[in-house]
Amino acid sequence: MGNNRQVGLFDRFRKRSKGQPTADELSSAAVDHLAAFIETRRGVEAFIELPTTVTKATLLLIAHDGEWTRRSVDSVEWARTFAAQYNLPTYDAGVVGYPQRMRDYNARQRAAQRRAQPPAA
Repeated sequence: MGNNRQVGLFDRFRKRSKGQPTADELSSAAVDHLAAFIETRRGVEAFIELPTTVTKATLLLIAHDGEWTRRSVDSVEWARTFAAQYNLPTYDAGVVGYPQRMRDYNARQRAAQRRAQPPAA
């Protein structure tokens, strides 16, 4: 049987290195990452970011202390179903915005990075 894969207009120009994961493997890795984040943090909430003309839909998970992770997902519906499986409070990021604890976490991370850098000579 022939290959049923549809060829995109720019596929021939895309570079694919040996050992690079396929789209299915990336999805599996993303699911594993999101599940691990939920299972190892407390107070996790889900923020769904709608797709744009440039990006796919994304699922942003934010823990109680503001630590966060974001992954591209197949669809908004997939993100809602995934969050429901883990009983996560779920919000539309475009409507409610991002919580202050996430901005505070980012500020703490930037400050820690500045302290870790050696002074310029």
